[in-house]
Amino acid sequence: MSKQNHDTMDEQNFKNKIEFLDGAERRRLLPPEEILNILPIKKTHTILDAGAGSGYLTVPAAKLVNGAVYALDMDERMLDVIAAKARAENITNIKLVPGSIDEIPLPEESADIVLASLILHEVRPLSRVLQQIRRVLKEDGHFLCLEYQKEEGTVPGPPMHIRIHSSEMEQELLNAGFHEVQKLYHGKSIYIITAKKTAVQVG
Repeated sequence: MSKQNHDTMDEQNFKNKIEFLDGAERRRLLPPEEILNILPIKKTHTILDAGAGSGYLTVPAAKLVNGAVYALDMDERMLDVIAAKARAENITNIKLVPGSIDEIPLPEESADIVLASLILHEVRPLSRVLQQIRRVLKEDGHFLCLEYQKEEGTVPGPPMHIRIHSSEMEQELLNAGFHEVQKLYHGKSIYIITAKKTAVQVG
């Protein structure tokens, strides 16, 4: 295959991915505003969308706060998509952050809220990523992860062997030092877990 044909195919795959991420069916199944409403988001908050993709949660989150909303993604083309959406809606508080979720390029305690939507099944080891998320969260900050349930008969998505069962995710969060872990199910195919970073009690 020629480089030109490969580049054309790669570009088409990227366009298909954007269409899926921003598609009407996904918005019907997972309305971003409803997901964000689960969290106690305040106008003054700073938010990190880890693995932001096309900005499915980034853009609506930026409308809820006056603080910065960091869009972190390894694919700079995704960040370009988010930038274009922000310009189109005159949103000025989105900060584009090229980088990896397992080495988040932000200082400690940078965010009040961290979001990770359909991304954690792609990372290994999960424990390292959760420690990174906890590191950048402020004390009393909230984390929300949205993932595919690891059960046969659920909606199409990533291969079953890389999915993370909700009970395993819950335990991983507790192991990473999160507290007040709460689990919600969105049908039987998707789960949402929220957790809080609280100070470690000594003694």
